[in-house]
Amino acid sequence: MAVVTKLTVAALAVAAAVPRPAIADTSERLNILEENDSIYFKSDRHYTQGLRASLLGPDVGNESEWNGPFNLFGDIAPVFGNAAQRSRRYAVFLGQSLFTPSNLQLKPPDSHDRPYGGWLYVGTSLLQESDRHVLENVELDLGVVGPGAFGKQTQNDFHQLIGVKQAQGWSSQIQNEPGGMLSYERLWRFALIGDGNDGVDIVPQAGATLGNVFTYGQAGGMLRIGKNLHADYGPVRVRPALSGTDYFDADQLDGKFGFYVFVGAQGRAVAHNIFLDGNTFRQSPSVRKRVFVGDLETGFSVFWSSAVRLDFAAVRRTKEFFGQQADDLIGTGALTVSW
Repeated sequence: MAVVTKLTVAALAVAAAVPRPAIADTSERLNILEENDSIYFKSDRHYTQGLRASLLGPDVGNESEWNGPFNLFGDIAPVFGNAAQRSRRYAVFLGQSLFTPSNLQLKPPDSHDRPYGGWLYVGTSLLQESDRHVLENVELDLGVVGPGAFGKQTQNDFHQLIGVKQAQGWSSQIQNEPGGMLSYERLWRFALIGDGNDGVDIVPQAGATLGNVFTYGQAGGMLRIGKNLHADYGPVRVRPALSGTDYFDADQLDGKFGFYVFVGAQGRAVAHNIFLDGNTFRQSPSVRKRVFVGDLETGFSVFWSSAVRLDFAAVRRTKEFFGQQADDLIGTGALTVSW
């Protein structure tokens, strides 16, 4: 546990580095995102809960010392290049994800079903928009998998609160392991109908994640119809998912009201998923994962000026392991406030 404690302290130190000095714009955005298979659907299995709270910092000035990490990544990889128009922002976040089998009353749980597992993490994103149509995101997640993620307490305390039977198999969950992931993704924004800000656009995206929690490559896209599309590149989601980021540029708003409806799809080639493959260096429950997984997503976003925003979506995820009986359905809801 000492290693886990040190890792958590280090991760919190990373998350504390929100750039506040030496920048012109002082506005910040707080997002609370909830993903749950029981929001819109009568389900309680597999990826059953994801909670993520994030803080998006203001635009980093050209002369700010907070450009250092962006420049460092740009020196070692072809990312964060120069652009005629450029916006750089940091986001920090805290999250917890829970995974369970289908039958929560079996003890021990079904060895052919998805194991119990929890993931508690903090992280930071470096976000750069270039020429108002390309967004890059370098993201670092650090945390712990296993009992130290408090998955059992979160699920069973909530079940007790709402009068639902508690899950019986958490004693057989994935074991404690420090977790880390480094992700890079790039999103493009192309107008199809209208002037780009109002009308219809498409947002293709591609990227990869490397770590002992998840390792995968991803590609997909989102079609959006609405007003003030230039403000972002899609709603926030918990990784892995059809990419959405914390990025939002209130300066691009034309008027105080914006909205869009969207539909999108993402495919992933999965090399490693600790919640299916089991622990890296010790014995733990596991099942045989499927290498190719896809998401189909639809929903809408609405925002009033830059002060308040609401996002809702429904996701259909294809089978993630052999023996899984059906695709999973996930509901998402998010509230963002700015000051």
